[in-house]
Amino acid sequence: MADHYDLVVIGSGPAGQKAAIAAAKLGRRAVVIERKNMVGGVCINTGTIPSKTLREAVLYLTGLNQRELYGQAYRVKDDITVGDLSARTHHVISREIDVIRNQLSRNRVGLIPGTARFLDPHTVEVENEVGIRQTITGDKFVVAVGTRPARPSSVDFDGQTIVDSDQILNMEKVPTSMVVVGAGVIGIEYASMFAALGTKVTVVEKRPRMLDFCDEEIVEALKYQLRDLAVTFRFGESVKTVEKHPGGTLTILESGKKFPAETVLYSAGRQGVTDELNVTAAGIETADRGRIEVNEYFQTSVDHIYAVGDVIGFPALAATSMEQGRRASYHAFGEPVGGKLGDLQPIGIYTIPEISYVGRTEDDLTSENVPFEVGVSRYRELARGAILGDSYGMLKLLVHAESRQLLGVHVFGSNATELVHIGQTVMGCGGTVDYLVDAVFNYPTLAESYKVAALDAVNKMRAIARVTSGHEDPGRERVELPV
Repeated sequence: MADHYDLVVIGSGPAGQKAAIAAAKLGRRAVVIERKNMVGGVCINTGTIPSKTLREAVLYLTGLNQRELYGQAYRVKDDITVGDLSARTHHVISREIDVIRNQLSRNRVGLIPGTARFLDPHTVEVENEVGIRQTITGDKFVVAVGTRPARPSSVDFDGQTIVDSDQILNMEKVPTSMVVVGAGVIGIEYASMFAALGTKVTVVEKRPRMLDFCDEEIVEALKYQLRDLAVTFRFGESVKTVEKHPGGTLTILESGKKFPAETVLYSAGRQGVTDELNVTAAGIETADRGRIEVNEYFQTSVDHIYAVGDVIGFPALAATSMEQGRRASYHAFGEPVGGKLGDLQPIGIYTIPEISYVGRTEDDLTSENVPFEVGVSRYRELARGAILGDSYGMLKLLVHAESRQLLGVHVFGSNATELVHIGQTVMGCGGTVDYLVDAVFNYPTLAESYKVAALDAVNKMRAIARVTSGHEDPGRERVELPV
């Protein structure tokens, strides 16, 4: 007889974990199905946590963040090996897996090792690593299987000279040269890390610019810093073929250009891991690259089956996936969840230096004819920036020119992914730029940049008011306007 659960979660990444635990907190019987050696999903084992831990190891061992203070030749370790980088990564992965297992156990969420496939809309079959099968039934399902790197059949991946983003952490040595195919988030993050290690990096991207969903000025600042690390960019170019030779690899572009390199990182998007799941047996059809389409409540075309995390597409971030999982469980069991998961989701890109933003971009507002003013603060003007040795960082506020509401926050530089949450909170509470003008921030901190940028925006608005009305102050009364 099949084991029956109120909620069956397929996948133990951030989305699956939070979905299962949320159901358990609501008093429901929940179970998570995951492959034996992948507890925590791609996020913990090959994706977010390993790559961000690698980034911290790179920053520490290269001494990159201290070079403005101690000179460009400063390094903590001259000969950095893969062993140096992986030691920290393995420690963090082990710790996070232990935390996840403990959380599931503490909340009495079952964990079944194996690979799941639907037999019908309420039944899955789970096969473990030795071929033993068991049948699980459930009232509700959450599909949180995540994604894997998309692999063109024309590329011969070998895990050492030609790698995808899951294999790159297993390379035997730090390459002297690398071609990165694809300038998306993952490609640019790894390009910046290896460039910081001294690898000569060439980035090939078929689109005319990278990270086109980010603020253009911020992206230009990142490009400048990466070029300073000797990264070469080839935009508007497509890869024709990648060849392996005794002396390394040769990447040949459609334009005829050729780039020799010791290693090629192919980072051309990701594929939903739905091929083995047999979702058609449950009545669900997949979209492009194995993605599953959902409504605002994360329901699939079958009402009692939900899908969350990377498998549903953009933004495909661990942070948003966690909230999607929680909301899916709440909706499945009739628990109020608040408003729609909207536009105030922070985006963090862990390049060197890092980028983070929340809200609208200048291009968004301009295309929608929304009147706005820009306030900018640069780290080089802050005492904390000097202490950190960060003279290139910046924070930019986009403020509605009439209602004075905060419409967007864009940060580039040290601690950008931490700093953005101040702006996110102000925006979530409907705050105006005047709150930031009047607030007192600890000194010396990078958080001061909010006050500096807010004053910059207000001073620009005051200058306009002086011209148009003759008044020094444009007025601090908040006006509610649609944006």
